[in-house]
Amino acid sequence: MLSVEPIPAFNDNYIWLITYGDGDGAFVVDPGDAAPVQRVLQERGLRLEGILVTHHHFDHVGGVAALREAWNPVVFGPHNPAIDGIDHPLGAGDRIEVLGHLFEVFTVPGHTLDHIAYFHPDDEAPLLFCGDTLFAGGCGRLFEGTPAMMYQSLQLLAALPAETRVYCAHEYTLANLAFAVAVEPGNEQLAVRVATARASRERGEPTVPSNIALERATNPFLRCDQDEVAANLEQQGRLQGDSAIEVFAAVRAWKDSF
Repeated sequence: MLSVEPIPAFNDNYIWLITYGDGDGAFVVDPGDAAPVQRVLQERGLRLEGILVTHHHFDHVGGVAALREAWNPVVFGPHNPAIDGIDHPLGAGDRIEVLGHLFEVFTVPGHTLDHIAYFHPDDEAPLLFCGDTLFAGGCGRLFEGTPAMMYQSLQLLAALPAETRVYCAHEYTLANLAFAVAVEPGNEQLAVRVATARASRERGEPTVPSNIALERATNPFLRCDQDEVAANLEQQGRLQGDSAIEVFAAVRAWKDSF
């Protein structure tokens, strides 16, 4: 089974470190800063074999050039010529090998138009690197895409196996869950998740990864078909229509100003 560990960066980013067994090979996901990656590689005696990039924002690609110079890893990323250093541009349906393990690639536009995600369909512990598309308890802002794009992207990810571990790129969970409670105050599973996440942060532990089952049960952006969500939006005069995409758009607009 692949091992995945967080490398904290900036104020709230996670660069994900992937290793396997006793081998010294490693991949990293979305290295916005090279320095913390270099430090961990040196401390652990690891060799950087590859980089996975989900989208073009600087806090996800800012360390790629320095890491390429130091280690000459293979770099996978989206079809976007604005990202320097991509060796293998990827799109929907592509498959790649990471430390001997097969990953599938999804296109998930919304946060950005070039956004992709990486999924490892392991029978015991499938895992997903989803960048800024799906967060623990939330989703990314729509900087480039439309509500319909992001809704479809999230539906694709929500359809993954329930036990899929969700490795997002930021520690936004407590703020996301505070908003989720405003959207769906009667959700008992959400109340439990808030308490669990708060305890994790008080211990100085990450709240991620989460999993698809937990997101389906508590993430308002995956619950736009729930009556309480739509009723709450309508009561506040935030809802302009009754389709799932219109509910999603209203939830996203509310979160933007929450």
